[in-house]
Amino acid sequence: MAKAKTKDFPLPVGKYAKLENGLNLHYLDIGTGPMIVWLHGSGPGASGFSNFKGNYPAFVNSGFRNLVLDLPGFGRSDKPDDVNYDLAFFVENLKLLLDHIGVDRCTLLGNSLGGAIALGFTLDNPERVNSLILMAPGGVEERETYFEMEGIKRMVEVYGQGPMGVEQMRQVMSLQLFDPSQLQESLLEERAAVAPTQPENLFTTMMVPNMTERLHEIKVPILGFWGTDDKFNPASGTFKIVENAPHARFTVLNRCGHWVQVEHQELFNRQCLNFLGEL
Repeated sequence: MAKAKTKDFPLPVGKYAKLENGLNLHYLDIGTGPMIVWLHGSGPGASGFSNFKGNYPAFVNSGFRNLVLDLPGFGRSDKPDDVNYDLAFFVENLKLLLDHIGVDRCTLLGNSLGGAIALGFTLDNPERVNSLILMAPGGVEERETYFEMEGIKRMVEVYGQGPMGVEQMRQVMSLQLFDPSQLQESLLEERAAVAPTQPENLFTTMMVPNMTERLHEIKVPILGFWGTDDKFNPASGTFKIVENAPHARFTVLNRCGHWVQVEHQELFNRQCLNFLGEL
């Protein structure tokens, strides 16, 4: 299996799992207690650490085991250039990873693409999921709707211009937040280091179906978050989930973009831990 070129990244080194299909996936495994699997979003240079470094330590301190994954094609994980990066591919690799580690049940916590993967995995493997925590999840609109969003248009435009350095990454990432001044320079450097190693087919083959009509099948508790100023996923998706999934509740925040967990870090951490404490 062909793999994209890799190099050293300014990201922490955790563990590697060699899956049955030959892929090596990288993840951080921190803390003890009930398992939470963190699934990051897509975009050039994304990784589990860059998405969630301000969040998972609070969960460690509250008695949870945290598996912060780099999805295939991202971070320190393998980046094959001969696969289709569709939802089924991500769901299958998540299942293989949990099998490899020996995780029977867990809470899935996902942002954007990671939220879509959490929904897709739960629909395929309901017996393995205790609850869902979703931040502006994908998978509840048609693909054309997402590509009309300002943030997606900017990402496609900048990514198509060639290798992305820190300044090019800033052009895209500034749209992730309502207040771009919260962007950390270290985060831009982390993502700019990873982006050139990602294969060209990663985003062109990334197909996620609209799962709205199947949400009624998800019986586990869902806690969700969405910012009304999200420029990547329309906040109207909130109502698609709460109207169809029987045990869903959402916190909707104004003056907030696509990264609730970054812009409202303390609120996000607190509400998630309260939710998990109720289960």
